[in-house]
Amino acid sequence: MAEVKAANVERLLARFRVEEGKGFRLAKHDPADLGGTKLTKEAAPDLLRQGVERLSVLQDMLYAQDRWSVLCIFQAMDAAGKDGAIKHVFSGVNPQGCHVAAFKAPGPGELDQDFLRRHVLQLPHRGMIGIHNRSWYEEVLVARVHPDVLARQKLPPGRVTKRIWEERLEDIAAFERYLARQGTVVLKFFLNVSQEEQRERFLSRIEEPEKNWKFSAADVAERRHWDAYMRCYEEAIRATAAPQAPWYVVPADRKWFTRLVVVAAIIHALEGLKLHYPDVTESQRAALAEAKAALG
Repeated sequence: MAEVKAANVERLLARFRVEEGKGFRLAKHDPADLGGTKLTKEAAPDLLRQGVERLSVLQDMLYAQDRWSVLCIFQAMDAAGKDGAIKHVFSGVNPQGCHVAAFKAPGPGELDQDFLRRHVLQLPHRGMIGIHNRSWYEEVLVARVHPDVLARQKLPPGRVTKRIWEERLEDIAAFERYLARQGTVVLKFFLNVSQEEQRERFLSRIEEPEKNWKFSAADVAERRHWDAYMRCYEEAIRATAAPQAPWYVVPADRKWFTRLVVVAAIIHALEGLKLHYPDVTESQRAALAEAKAALG
């Protein structure tokens, strides 16, 4: 992203970053917004390449320094472009320093555990970037829209109160605060696709044979609950947005722009850590000199 001035990038990210949820309204965020920029689809590949290269350098220092970890959470409606964003943004990182976890519906064993457990098991170690394709937020989204999902979790009756969603959001916010205090940088991306764009992408999956495998009739069924999901997302962002765990409400109607915003946000967060390669001590320097001499 070298061609884009740092001040302009910060203004762009500030437009989509939510660090204080009070008064947040999802309706104020346009899925087709370009952030007031004049960026074009034609310029996007080169800008993304620059971003990927910079992210690769920062990830190498993150891994070498072995102090911080980064958790990138991706949430979205179906066909918003999560998989594509992950594929393109992280295309240049060292696989040894990156871990991707994609969360499907919990299995029988997971249903016998608290809702955070399976996600905790996939948290990144120090020096690593963790990518969660869907996350603990499904427990205040899908489980809220579909009561039968909550019923399968076998909670004691007295624990399923009228405040259960508020309580879960409180727990999530507290847990993310805990992670931040332990040195995990939490970045949450909601890829904000419009209902009409989702429709077009579903039709593309049906009409183009090479995309048929992506389509599921269940996706159309979930689409009928669009308004309910939007309310749940709004409440989740409102309750959990914080400086130490910000949300990025990323316009997702243009995939090329989505990817630029995501890579810029991760770079911005990593640069804020003042990463560097570990300092070499005098004894280590002496050992290096000795090894060099031995090698001739």
